[in-house]
Amino acid sequence: MEDVSNKIEKELIKASIFRIGEVFAVNGREITIKVDTNKNLSHLIYCGEIIKSVSVGSYVKIKKGFIQLVGKVESEQLKESKVDISYHNEADKLFRILIVKLIGYFDNRQYNKGIKELPLIGDTCYLMDNEEFSAIHRFAKENELTLNIGHLMADENVPIQVSINKLFASHIGIFGNTGSGKSHTLANIYKALFEKFNDQSHFRDNAKFVLFDFNGEYSGVNTITQKKTTYQISTRTQKDRLPLREEDMLKPELLYILCSASEKTQQPFISRALRLLNSVKDKENPRVYIRKMLRNLVSDTLIMSDRVKSKQILDYFEEILPHDYDGLGLPKPIQYDLIWHAKNNCYYIQCDNGVKYMNDPNNVKYIKETCIYKAAKSYEFPEDYLNGIIHFLYIQLIKDILSNRALNEHIAPVINKLKRFVHDFDKVFIFDNNIDFWNNNNLVVIDLNQANLAVKKLIPMFVSYRLYEEKKNREENNSSLNIIVDEAHNVLSYESLRENESFKDFRLETFEEIIKEGRKFGVFLTISSQRPSDISPTIISQLHNYFIHRLVNNKDIDMIDKAVSYLDKVSLESLPILPVGACILSGLIADLPIVLQVEELPKDSQPKSQTIKLTDHWLDT
Repeated sequence: MEDVSNKIEKELIKASIFRIGEVFAVNGREITIKVDTNKNLSHLIYCGEIIKSVSVGSYVKIKKGFIQLVGKVESEQLKESKVDISYHNEADKLFRILIVKLIGYFDNRQYNKGIKELPLIGDTCYLMDNEEFSAIHRFAKENELTLNIGHLMADENVPIQVSINKLFASHIGIFGNTGSGKSHTLANIYKALFEKFNDQSHFRDNAKFVLFDFNGEYSGVNTITQKKTTYQISTRTQKDRLPLREEDMLKPELLYILCSASEKTQQPFISRALRLLNSVKDKENPRVYIRKMLRNLVSDTLIMSDRVKSKQILDYFEEILPHDYDGLGLPKPIQYDLIWHAKNNCYYIQCDNGVKYMNDPNNVKYIKETCIYKAAKSYEFPEDYLNGIIHFLYIQLIKDILSNRALNEHIAPVINKLKRFVHDFDKVFIFDNNIDFWNNNNLVVIDLNQANLAVKKLIPMFVSYRLYEEKKNREENNSSLNIIVDEAHNVLSYESLRENESFKDFRLETFEEIIKEGRKFGVFLTISSQRPSDISPTIISQLHNYFIHRLVNNKDIDMIDKAVSYLDKVSLESLPILPVGACILSGLIADLPIVLQVEELPKDSQPKSQTIKLTDHWLDT
């Protein structure tokens, strides 16, 4: 009985010391607390410990019967009492009030985010003890696997551990101005994940990660993990090439984008060309079949009476058929022996026994004597797969012109646009069905630092689309794919003016579909950017978790304010003054927004994003 009395006495003493005041007004989530006059000091003493008193940014507990509500102090004010009583001095007329926003509640000493109830006027408000303070910063249940990603910036003795499932099975946004530490944060959270699971064979088999690195920051040997496959892509010199399967290029949607094809005429043409290519591949002897087809097309062209159309077709044959070379090593035209007869409206050739007109039925055998016909008999498929597709586009165009199905001026631009990609494709892609894209690792880093702008925009879209379609079409859903895009404003911006609208729309639609529907198929997106206002609002609004470093641009701060509905006023206003490495953690993973100090990585594991120290290079040694 005495123990119970002592316990009650201690609780009463604690309650009297931790009491701050009482609810003065309730306006939705915004609660006004009138502070007791004896609690206006900066610190309190309890059991020999100095406890920080309530202030802006701290957390309070409001008791409503048996329910304990949790709020965060957003501001404080002084008000003058309206009660007409005598005071010892003028200062006694003033009383302190706190403006508190409700953020959650305790249930069986377990903190939960959200509003269960609103307090009543007169309910008592208390400071939190250490156990309660730790509880609201514990973002994982006791039986969940967690990662330690840093500590509270205000108290390094409070580590921040987050649920692995809630973090990596979500879409993540990491934002901050250059030099604020966002690259370090990205490397840190993924390095912690790989260190925890690298010895698990199921992790290597069932979890795949691909990182698009625009500035070459993550290709270091120890960055994130040593067990990774790195592709250093360059359009300047021949370096690594991304392996693709041949069928990847046979998807009409991708060719539509590369060719900027119009919907009414050019897209149907590309579809016909791909059907022709597939039908040739399915033949028992494709080489014999395509040579016969070309010979027939040559014959049909040489008997035409339309000079303009026939000349166009002959010029297309020049693009795809093999050439002989002169003594200087220059290719000889394959139509040099053909002459147009204006009066008879036909081609003719000079033979030993005179002139032979191609449109004369008696002279059909002489068609086989022409250079262009002989070139068709020796046609070979190009070694470069993209060039092979271009050849079939030319063949389909020849067939369409002969059958009056297409006009040259409508279709030829499609082929010319695709030809512009050939040079870059040869440097950055290799078509081989036997090469493993992952190379027995589950992390692929694609370093685009030395790629030109067109390739930097093409590869993330191309690879992401392919991997997403593969994952979406799998029947089993026991694996995951995390797509990580560093400097995401390069590929997820609406503002780009250096590309055509169809390419930009498809690129954005690809990533917008991933962020809206990918969760169902185990595909998750992590984006890092110094300009969130440049990124598609659809993508920003669909993110689940945010690591927000220092931002000073008003447009960026407004974008974050609109996208992160549960970011409180104090956190939002602190964005321009956050120190390097500190960020606001907010989202589904965190029950309340906190200012997190991310742990510093060892030098050899840090991404290559450090600011150069100029004086080290200016001083003579």
